[in-house]
Amino acid sequence: MGIELGMITIDCADPRALAAFWTKALGVEVDQDHGGEFLILHPKVENGPVLGFQRVPEQRAGKNRVHLDFGTDDREKEVERLIGLGAKKLDEQEMPGFAWTVLADPVGNEFCVATHSG
Repeated sequence: MGIELGMITIDCADPRALAAFWTKALGVEVDQDHGGEFLILHPKVENGPVLGFQRVPEQRAGKNRVHLDFGTDDREKEVERLIGLGAKKLDEQEMPGFAWTVLADPVGNEFCVATHSG
């Protein structure tokens, strides 16, 4: 017996609006919409990670403790594309052999974009 990661769910005030950003950012579609209260995005690849967006009444307080990390071949180009979709650039980080950009989605959930090679 064991567990498997089924979905990463993001709490938010407006699941449809946040899903609209992430479908464009990831190039995917909404797979399930449960009356605007809970939406599930179709994974980009078979058995890939699944994102869900769930309506909650309270506002986010402080920095999120879990964030998404993405890889790309052209970090600068992807960061600019994501900013054009509504993301906000928060920070640039670098350590020997590894650099990444910290962004926030339109409601402030932080995520990072790095190059595939580090």
